[in-house]
Amino acid sequence: MELQKNKIAMVSPSLNAYSETFIQAQKKGLQGEIFYYYGGILPLYLEGFGKLLKRSISWSVRIKRILGFKKFSANETAFIHSLKKNKIQVVLAHYGDTGNRIISICKHVNIPLITHFHGYDASVDVVIKSCNHYKEVFAYSTYIIAVSLAMQKRLIGLGCPKEKVIYNPYGPDNSFLALNPQFSETTFIGLGRFVNKKAPYYTIMAFKQLVAGYPNAKLVIGGQGELYETCKNLVRYHKLEDQVLLPGVLTREDFLKYLEKGLAFVQHSVTALNGDQEGTPVAILEASATGLPVIATIHAGIPDVIIDGETGFLVPEHDVEAMAKKMRILLEDKALALELGQKGKERIHSHFTIEKHLKAINELIEKVIGNNE
Repeated sequence: MELQKNKIAMVSPSLNAYSETFIQAQKKGLQGEIFYYYGGILPLYLEGFGKLLKRSISWSVRIKRILGFKKFSANETAFIHSLKKNKIQVVLAHYGDTGNRIISICKHVNIPLITHFHGYDASVDVVIKSCNHYKEVFAYSTYIIAVSLAMQKRLIGLGCPKEKVIYNPYGPDNSFLALNPQFSETTFIGLGRFVNKKAPYYTIMAFKQLVAGYPNAKLVIGGQGELYETCKNLVRYHKLEDQVLLPGVLTREDFLKYLEKGLAFVQHSVTALNGDQEGTPVAILEASATGLPVIATIHAGIPDVIIDGETGFLVPEHDVEAMAKKMRILLEDKALALELGQKGKERIHSHFTIEKHLKAINELIEKVIGNNE
């Protein structure tokens, strides 16, 4: 007789955001039947089903409101109906504000909740305040997942019981570990959304300090976002169009091609003025997994992954000259780049695999469902 699969609701604002590779990995890799709800911090859609709110539910809620019963909105009621219909056993909420929004629903249906924090949700002041400092999230969630040691400390500082916070960093897709870079080009590679906390303009400014002495060096930063046009203008102003490429969103295959030939991965993450910080950047895990050295900042979960002077280089936030100096070192010492990259690959293989990441979540889900039966 076939064992019944665990019925897991994953709830996240977006369906297929290009930067959320960690969610796609969980959708494919978690053990059980996955019901993926999306469309806002209160989900409006179920993948493979479509819109949750049907006309019959809307009319039912209207009638109840006329009669004085108005605990849940029509969209909340639609989500409740779907959870019950699909016999969901546990909800995995991606992002703290998502978890905060659906707590009343989980309580109503008596479904346990695991809340998975990622970055902005544990660092942006206005988000934390709007969620009442996550008091209800910490109280109701059986487990809280933090993707960096800094985030784990931050959540405990906000009031989460220490025993509930599980440190579980992401892992790169195995296709990155399978790659062996050739170091055939003097190209620095970056990847990520063009947003304030990733500060791509600092990476461009650091590279600008190198170009006079290294005319064959190149910089490629993949991604899109609110700062994309600003960075294009910066490249144009410094007449770097032939050496700095901003190709937009890269597929995994295109990213792997750049990594295979490149010299190093670069990312100058900073804490934004609104408090926004990284979790543990997946692109850094991916690049290090291939065997490229990483030059990045001492920021959030980056020092958990990159060991300064051993698997790459770490510089202070906003220190453009320090980043340029580290880039110059690798341009002049390819053997060092190879050594740092190989040690990085070994570290990822030992500590940050996707299998380890998924195993930890699967174990939490099993515990939650077992304790709720």
